[in-house]
Amino acid sequence: MITRQRLAAGACALFAALALGGLAPAGAYADEPDRPAPKVELVLDVSGSMRARDIDGDSRMAAAKQAFNEVLDATPEEVELGIRTLGANYRGDDRKTGCKDTEQLYPVGPLDRTDAKTAVATLQPTGWTPIGPALLKAADDLGSGDGTKRLVLISDGEDTCQPLDPCEVAREIAAKGIGLTIDTLGLVADTKTRQQLSCIADATGGTYTSVRHKDELTDRVGQLVDRAADPVVTPVAVDGTAQCADAPELKPGLYTDREKFGEHRFYRVAVEPGKELRASVSVAADRAVNRDYGVLLRAVTTHGREIVRGQEAGDGRTDVISTGLRYPKAEADDSDEAEAETVCLQVSHSYSAPASVKTTPGLPVELTVDVVDGPDEASDVAAFGLGRGWWFLAALVVVGFVAGVVWGWISRWRIAVWRTN
Repeated sequence: MITRQRLAAGACALFAALALGGLAPAGAYADEPDRPAPKVELVLDVSGSMRARDIDGDSRMAAAKQAFNEVLDATPEEVELGIRTLGANYRGDDRKTGCKDTEQLYPVGPLDRTDAKTAVATLQPTGWTPIGPALLKAADDLGSGDGTKRLVLISDGEDTCQPLDPCEVAREIAAKGIGLTIDTLGLVADTKTRQQLSCIADATGGTYTSVRHKDELTDRVGQLVDRAADPVVTPVAVDGTAQCADAPELKPGLYTDREKFGEHRFYRVAVEPGKELRASVSVAADRAVNRDYGVLLRAVTTHGREIVRGQEAGDGRTDVISTGLRYPKAEADDSDEAEAETVCLQVSHSYSAPASVKTTPGLPVELTVDVVDGPDEASDVAAFGLGRGWWFLAALVVVGFVAGVVWGWISRWRIAVWRTN
């Protein structure tokens, strides 16, 4: 079964390869051979509620184990991976003891797949849900060195160890400046659980995903582990504005923002003559949304005239929708001043939500910007939407015309022969 996550990932990959032509933001790839190994720790809720059998007819715990086994098999060699549990050992009713129930099941380091799978196989749904204490311990597991660090928290319920608010814990971790990102996944999560897990992810620039099927869980955890291994820049938080005049100026790179329903967000990019602006945007549906939606990315002048646009629409359930654009600026003539042009990027989407769903904060937006050398030939600039495919299209037109003429002659000859006979 092709899941929505696979479709989303495939669409993003196809767009990156075709529309952006191999876009890589400045500083995206590390050239140092001794780059620190990326570290990931999977934090799994093993509380009693994980016994519920509502994920494709199986228990939540069984779905988590299956996902872990498949992800462990596919984990890139360069990733140092660990596993921490919460609520796995204490079955009693003492809250103080239950809120200390978190342990590192497998240490963060080079992965021995057999040992890690054996450790996961022993888990049984047991006790409390001490998310806050588990996050604190997990942050210590990953340390404070350089390199990519991600926590992937999988839970089916709220923290049961208040007043230690896990959202506040996540904010404290972010404030340390250790570069740790926390991604959260909610298994058949209710509204309060979604809000709490979203808050944890938002605090560190991570993502929240709601999961109701086994393959969704496997795909998403695998994507997050791969993301840690992929040597790309960490997205930079940016605040778009309602008007281009006071919009932030973006350099080539990857950016994140939040956009409310019905809102337009503007950003500015300087494009020098002979350069080409390439931009893409993805909007994630991190909550229940209505059917029929779209995303629009426009490049406009500072006076509001549209230069080029990219748009995409859908109908049905989705996790993310993406689109992009390219704008090559021709070389300046001798009589022209070689000044950079300020291009305004406008991002908007047509998502709407049921009345019972909160519309704040806005939906997560990921914006990729790059400025590269433009096409060499003026004809390519004039037809940048096709690039060198223009010649292929012209050849097809000529071949089609000739084939039509030849087929017409043959048809007339066959009719003439038939009438003669």
